[in-house]
Amino acid sequence: MARTATAAVVAGLAVAAAAWFAQSPALGTRLPAAAPGTAQQPAAAVRWELQATDATAVPDAVLEDAASIEIGVVDTGADVSAPTLAARRPQTYDVLTRNVDVRDTYGHGTLVASIAAAAGGDARLLIVKAAGTSGTISATSEAAAIRYAVTHGARILNLSFAGPTTSPVERAAIRYATKRGVLLVAAAGNAYAQGNPVEYPAALLQPAGSNGRGGAGLAVGASGFDGTRAPFSSSGSWISLAAPGVQVLGGNGTSFAAPQVAGAAALVWGANPALTARQVADILKTTASGHGAWTPDLGYGVIDVAAAVRLAATTS
Repeated sequence: MARTATAAVVAGLAVAAAAWFAQSPALGTRLPAAAPGTAQQPAAAVRWELQATDATAVPDAVLEDAASIEIGVVDTGADVSAPTLAARRPQTYDVLTRNVDVRDTYGHGTLVASIAAAAGGDARLLIVKAAGTSGTISATSEAAAIRYAVTHGARILNLSFAGPTTSPVERAAIRYATKRGVLLVAAAGNAYAQGNPVEYPAALLQPAGSNGRGGAGLAVGASGFDGTRAPFSSSGSWISLAAPGVQVLGGNGTSFAAPQVAGAAALVWGANPALTARQVADILKTTASGHGAWTPDLGYGVIDVAAAVRLAATTS
């Protein structure tokens, strides 16, 4: 099994990269830029999805309390000097080189981590680079990254990559994380027009045939400006819920929907640290726009962050 974040293009996880990061000379070589003019407007780009998920209504105290939660981002690394990340001073590690240099040749991980930071209040970030020089994320490096993040304090893991197959080593890593109370969040994929295959690791978190019930984590689809499924977003019985995935910091794809859910989970845990990972997932499903009804296009619907935080605060 090989996954890439340029084939987050192949896996359908990044239809466009953000022009906001185009000042990096490494960017744009594999991922096409978004529309001109977004490069200097990160706040405006963020604003629409935060409003669409009612994240702007989360109390300041909850945003601050999320500082007790660490989000692990397993991806192509990150440019830690990028504006949203520099202020967070994230912990970093490259599982292939076994050092803290996680420079991002492809830009994908930078965008994913920046979205998680924007969505998660004061949650801490752990960026674990699992991609090699070719951009591929093998099952072995994915598993090593998951285990590293879990053993170094991550309570939430964002996995914005996918492929049509899974492997014993990937399944073992997912079990390792879930048994230790970690909430895993994975992008569902953008291969709707390519036969809409079941994608992994998302379908390990929300199994095919489950219709959104139970599962070991959350498989995240993408919604558009009107709140319906984005045309590229995968659909099926293994979709848990959705988040905005169009023009999120300039990027389009379920890759960029998933970290919003990871950030929302950090806020839910900030509101109630006693919750289990399963409870956090259930709260996000219950309060999503479907109001308890599940569909293959959006799962339980688009996340409602403020509603999830309110429910978390009253859940024992």
